[in-house]
Amino acid sequence: MAIEVIGPHPLERDATGRQKTRIGTIFPFWRTLVTLPGIHATQCLAFVDRLNEPRRAAGQPPLTPEEEEAVSARSVDLIFETDHILIRPDPEHMELAFEADELLAELVSKRDIRFLFVMNSKVRDAIKARGECWRISPLPQSPEDMQRLIASSKVAIKEQPIYFYNRFTGSRYVTCAEFARLENLDAGSLARQLQEIAVHCDCRNREGSPEVEFFAVDPQRFGAKALPRVDFTSLAEADLRRCFQELRVRFCDAVGPDFRQDDPQAEVWRNRMLSALISQRDRSITEDVLRDLSPEFFMQVEWLPGGRFEEGEFIFDPVFDEADSHPSDEKLQRLCDPLVEGFIFNLIREYVDLEYVNIGRITQSLSKRQLQLGGRRAVYLAELKVRGAPAPIVRFIRFQKWGIRERLDEGKPLLQAILESEEYTDYVLDRRLGVLQLGMNVPPGLSLRRTRERYTGVNRDFHGQLIPVTYFERDYQSGLATDKLPLSKYLKPGYAERLAGLLGRAAAANIIVGRAVERTKQVMFDDGDEVIMEDPATGLPARLIVSDPTGAFSDYQRGLPGAAAEYARPVNVRAGKVVKPREFADTYLQAFREEFLRIQSDYRKRRRAFDTLFKHGNYDTGGSFAYRWECVLRRLDQTDINALVAGIRRQIKLPPDGVST
Repeated sequence: MAIEVIGPHPLERDATGRQKTRIGTIFPFWRTLVTLPGIHATQCLAFVDRLNEPRRAAGQPPLTPEEEEAVSARSVDLIFETDHILIRPDPEHMELAFEADELLAELVSKRDIRFLFVMNSKVRDAIKARGECWRISPLPQSPEDMQRLIASSKVAIKEQPIYFYNRFTGSRYVTCAEFARLENLDAGSLARQLQEIAVHCDCRNREGSPEVEFFAVDPQRFGAKALPRVDFTSLAEADLRRCFQELRVRFCDAVGPDFRQDDPQAEVWRNRMLSALISQRDRSITEDVLRDLSPEFFMQVEWLPGGRFEEGEFIFDPVFDEADSHPSDEKLQRLCDPLVEGFIFNLIREYVDLEYVNIGRITQSLSKRQLQLGGRRAVYLAELKVRGAPAPIVRFIRFQKWGIRERLDEGKPLLQAILESEEYTDYVLDRRLGVLQLGMNVPPGLSLRRTRERYTGVNRDFHGQLIPVTYFERDYQSGLATDKLPLSKYLKPGYAERLAGLLGRAAAANIIVGRAVERTKQVMFDDGDEVIMEDPATGLPARLIVSDPTGAFSDYQRGLPGAAAEYARPVNVRAGKVVKPREFADTYLQAFREEFLRIQSDYRKRRRAFDTLFKHGNYDTGGSFAYRWECVLRRLDQTDINALVAGIRRQIKLPPDGVST
């Protein structure tokens, strides 16, 4: 039986292009969706009337209040955006939300149906267990996205579209400017609008939230209680307009000057409105799906369709079938990332008994490097739960930057592309071993993985052919990137001192391995890859991990004093943030000196172990890893640490302690 829709289609528009309806209530058991104008409560009443019609015709009594309540309890609230439907589930009845989801899929594509309330652990865990993090409604990430959200939140109840609608709580906000514009309505429309506001200010929805609230007001000066208890539609026009003007003045006086006009371009107004539209309990949706993600990853994960496990069997999401049927739909093709299949298969092979797996794509680089580095830079996250394990596992996936695809794009034959890709894989693994040998603190547990992809590059000879693709997978390191620490961290007693020591030690290993951009030799340090792990007991820095040693052994010939200015930069950029900049500089340089001497002493003590580590590898003065290793060790042995530290100190420019720049 087809789903019955009482009212317009959820995404239907009128002649002006405006959506005909913005909310709906679905009753899965009865396969009915109500989209009539009003609020969810009135839609439920309309459905009860529909159920009572055949009862009246048969001479039966209408549903009792208890039966009506039971009908309401088996419904699900929906919000209609311009191109998708949002499900607002009851955390205690997630099975009902999923029934609604299946029913709605008969009306619109599954990719156009999303879930709200994922800050609630029951909702979040239920969605994650289905492998459907991609079904979570994301929050805006840029000022432009915020403005679009605000504009799309404008709704009506029955009268004018004067309300800004909070999709999470169901509350509608009236701004001072929108209220003032009611002055332009004719008397009848003004009376009905004021009556609508007054009635719904006194109503609460099933979430316990007011149906209508006043935006940015001082509640002691204006609110629902300020509205007179009269029937506005019965007032004479003169009395109506006098009453309205009094309310308008009181409303205006109860808000600050920044909130008397609606201005999404103004940051103060926009942020306050966004706070009202995104309730505090749900203001961080995607970031909370993986609670351990660092702040710089907040809202940067684009979750992708995968599938779910049923009785131990993995079932791909049916949206992939839709993608196969619509190959020209670019948005759908991007959503159904073909690489996800390979990731999931490899995870199933490794972990065997999984409850769920969710794959996400990092939407943009989090490094401050503004460089055209070339190669493949795609980064993914996998969150998976092993059956019986106490907590999920988060894995970080990064592609090999120069693989077969990139070699084919250069016009090389397939065999040569494969051989060069394998050679680069060996280089990456040797590089990791080299930085570990020289004391760089990198994440443990790196795994080499392979999957396949269909080649669609510029080399027409191999277009459409399946080729291997190599990627590296490791545990995600939760922490704060050193270049993104908030000012509050520097002001915390003891924080800057600990940070300076960790940065100094990391800088010593970094300069020794010559971590830089291959082409320009620009130093890569303290720009997004260095992550601070804090002591949970004190909140102070405990460890520093270099999340990705990309660029190590690129600058292998220049004398180390030539990089003095770049290694003074971590101190200089914090001169105006730390309370005692000279103490910070001294701690940084002392830690740098001690770590450099430790690594240098270790090399001199075990020279043969270092010198012969890569002796069986390809040796080519044109830049093979074995040759780079030799150059780096020679430079380490010959460097005068005192001269190097003095050179860095000369490049440090500081204000007096206690003075900010």
